[in-house]
Amino acid sequence: MTIHASLPRRAVAELVGTAGLLVVVIGSGIQAAGLSRDAGVALVANSLASAIGLGLIITLFGPLSGAHLNPVVTLTSWWARRTGGEGLRGREALVYTAAQTAGAVGGAVLAEVMFGRAPGTFSTQIRSGGHLLVGEVVATAGLVLVIQGLERIGRSKLIPAAVAGYIAAAIWFTSSGSFANPAGTIGRAFSDSFTGIAPQSLPGFVAAQVVGGVLGLTLAALLYGSARPGAQEAPATLSTELPTGNTDLSTAGWVGFAGKRVIRPVDY
Repeated sequence: MTIHASLPRRAVAELVGTAGLLVVVIGSGIQAAGLSRDAGVALVANSLASAIGLGLIITLFGPLSGAHLNPVVTLTSWWARRTGGEGLRGREALVYTAAQTAGAVGGAVLAEVMFGRAPGTFSTQIRSGGHLLVGEVVATAGLVLVIQGLERIGRSKLIPAAVAGYIAAAIWFTSSGSFANPAGTIGRAFSDSFTGIAPQSLPGFVAAQVVGGVLGLTLAALLYGSARPGAQEAPATLSTELPTGNTDLSTAGWVGFAGKRVIRPVDY
């Protein structure tokens, strides 16, 4: 039996997947801060939980929507289609982005409620300064490059683990903490917690993430060449039966940024 994922179904997958990601990121941050006053220990716990949760969400929702969970990934897919590759149409990209943003806000509110905190309270953590914006550019560019690079050298099966690993590392090596996701950044504004960001800091972070996405695409093209249609490993449909020639279920149904209508994910 083959499931053809309609746009509404894919949109729901993006909404639920992004909501789940924000629950993991914010919830683990609240839990870690409550259990330890050591910021380093809290960050270790938060980064590990975020990476593990991201990998699981990608595995679960990737076959349906590609588990973008991130408007930068979605817009990159749209751009691939405009430049002769295969990706999302404009309407699909808009629906994905709206679903991701709504899911991020919903996930943030759910995390707050789950820990007995007042839902809908805006974050007071101001994250300003040029060095933080540089960190966001680097974090987002690296994320895009990891995904694009692996896809273009034919190593798509490594993307789930690579994305999770990259996010875990980037939380530590970037000055900004690697938000690297416009929808996730907006969602974090609704949580006055360890992982939150004040609303007034949103424009700079989102702009830096868009710049980082463009930079990542440019670097991927320079290093690996342009993505070519038909080079992806996975079909646009999903079989509900176990594949006979490939037992790696973590990437079943995945394709890349420039792939078919089901596009690969990210984070982040």
